[in-house]
Amino acid sequence: MSSSASVAPSAEVISRYEPVIGLEVHVQLSTATKIFCGCPTSFGAPPNTNVCPVCLGHPGALPVLNRAAVELAILGALSLNCQVRAHSRFARKNYFYPDLPKGYQISQYDEPLAEHGFVDIVVDGAARRIGVTRVHMEDDAGKSVHDGFKDSDRYSYVDLNRSGTPLIEIVSEPDMRSSEEAYAYLTEMKQVLQFMEVSTCDMEKGHLRCDANVSVRLKGAEKFGTKAEVKNLNSFRFLKQALDFEIVRQIALIESGGRVVQETRLYNPDLDETFTMRSKEDAHDYRYFPEPDLVPLRIGDEWLAEVRAAMPELPSRKRARFVELGLREYDAEVLTQTRAASEYFEVAAGVSGDAKTTANWVMGDLMGTLKGEGKEIGDSPVRPEHLGELVKLIAAGELSGKLAKEIFPKMFATGDAPTVIIEREGLKQISDSGALEKIIADVIAGNPKQVEQYKGGKTTVINFLVGQAMKATRGQANVTVVTELFKQKLG
Repeated sequence: MSSSASVAPSAEVISRYEPVIGLEVHVQLSTATKIFCGCPTSFGAPPNTNVCPVCLGHPGALPVLNRAAVELAILGALSLNCQVRAHSRFARKNYFYPDLPKGYQISQYDEPLAEHGFVDIVVDGAARRIGVTRVHMEDDAGKSVHDGFKDSDRYSYVDLNRSGTPLIEIVSEPDMRSSEEAYAYLTEMKQVLQFMEVSTCDMEKGHLRCDANVSVRLKGAEKFGTKAEVKNLNSFRFLKQALDFEIVRQIALIESGGRVVQETRLYNPDLDETFTMRSKEDAHDYRYFPEPDLVPLRIGDEWLAEVRAAMPELPSRKRARFVELGLREYDAEVLTQTRAASEYFEVAAGVSGDAKTTANWVMGDLMGTLKGEGKEIGDSPVRPEHLGELVKLIAAGELSGKLAKEIFPKMFATGDAPTVIIEREGLKQISDSGALEKIIADVIAGNPKQVEQYKGGKTTVINFLVGQAMKATRGQANVTVVTELFKQKLG
């Protein structure tokens, strides 16, 4: 607990209050170039090399809007169930900071790109709908890098490579009532935006950053309390921890007779507490006015329809459809974590005709092997058609499960189809009863004790005998045929 509220309230006191949470999420769009110039957006370039007069804010340099950024922003807004405005306008958001070379940020203010959306979440089995107030476009600032710990040797550097990269800011309604709901909301949003390939949402690279507005009020009260903003939360875990701390801090302040002040705070994960950064700036402090160097953005019905027609299926709809195919809720969730995984599964299942078994192979053997090799599913040497073919061969009785487990690593190593490997290495399943007769006879002769047990009524022993036959044929015997032959010989 911070010094301003050193005594933590009891669980009973905390239970009398309700937190009110809204999130502001900044997402970098997956364009090749910046929003208002042709500089690359690639991550990791040497400092101040991906820059030009426009993103350096040189006098007379004029911005030109990137069409691809607009289309990704529209796609992101539609995927969050927002209404895209036919007319929106860019504005100048004026403030001074060393990594903001223009002295202002080009953003959108009272005429944003899109409004009135929502994100559906499930927490502890309860469904909740979180409103999205607006989605607007803006350019990013640069990055300040601080070096040294003592004032005498402390230096700050500015890297403007990130300056001018295209962002959308997604502002939620204050609809979340717990840190768990905020965590679920951000998780669902990240998955949707990654799935739609609007952004990589790589938090380590700063492609997704989150600010949280949080206040508390007594349960049943209608009026919101005074909110504090916790900025620059760069992980899901830190978001939840910061909110949990801030909720308790505010309750402790109120219970001790103090009051919450409107301010911007930062979260220190080492101490697991928030601390004051600055007093909160209101919107008018930024002195917004229309950007004079950009015409209003008009999105006609035809353009909007083109973007909507190119939209892939949302992950929530895929999950529901996969469950209808017979998959468990958990399996459907795993297979829709990424667009690449869901598309791989659909192709493989389309070939095999067995969605459930295919899902098991994708989530088990394939993903396990990929993880061991440090590969993503998009880089899989095993094509989805080939995995579907493998599952189909098992279902048709042309391949045993054991033999399939031997063939799969060979598919991963070579990229070959299962039929090619079977033919090349002579691994075809043995289903001819004539070819199996001698093996069956040898197993019966070599296991007299188990044969007597079977004849004495212990029929489960047949599984042992079948296993011996499978071992003798290196798993190539048809299990069904072998079982029937044993029953005939021992009947």
